[in-house]
Amino acid sequence: MAKMETALIIGAGPGLSASLARVFSAEGMQIALAARNLEKLAEIAGEIKARCYACDAGVRNDVEALFQNVNSDLGAPDVVVYNPSRRIRGPFIELDPEEVDMALRVTCYGGFLVAQCAARLMLQAGGGSILFTGASASIKGYPQSAPFAMGKFGLRGLAQSMARELAPGNIHVAHFVIDGGIRGPGHPPEDNDAQLDPDAIARSYLHVHRQHRSAWTWEIELRPWVEKF
Repeated sequence: MAKMETALIIGAGPGLSASLARVFSAEGMQIALAARNLEKLAEIAGEIKARCYACDAGVRNDVEALFQNVNSDLGAPDVVVYNPSRRIRGPFIELDPEEVDMALRVTCYGGFLVAQCAARLMLQAGGGSILFTGASASIKGYPQSAPFAMGKFGLRGLAQSMARELAPGNIHVAHFVIDGGIRGPGHPPEDNDAQLDPDAIARSYLHVHRQHRSAWTWEIELRPWVEKF
């Protein structure tokens, strides 16, 4: 019997991550969810019977322990999604360097830590997908948002470099530019044509994970039709 696939979603919560968990679970995958605050995972974990792990993605020991535990409990993950980010807004000359350092650790450095652990296991297992959640700020910097642009630009560069290096090892690395606001829980679709449907985004992640190796993409942009680009 074929091994059940495992999806690990990091930076999980009630929004896009919950949609990803539902879509992957419906595809027959076993789900692992990781976040600093486990309380916010209770509802979705109970719904799809996911395993939950406490992890600060910007802390090396936390990330290494996460992958050791997931590998022990469920086996090497077949798909890993990195969602965490931290926004700091304000005039450039007034930004607190310590806050900026923390934002970069969460938004970008954590992506490196997670991807490195994932890649090591996937190379041993013979393949897998590592998917990064980006934003409009991945490709254009906005005023009073330098830390977010720095983090997201860095995450995009990480994804591109990894995609080129790891493809021969059958590891599919992809970066998703989410260009626009994501509709929150409880908002009916008809009220939000200007916002992205998180379930539709999740199905795009699944599609990329399922792409045939002869036609992989390393980046996909998702936006509502009303969004300017």
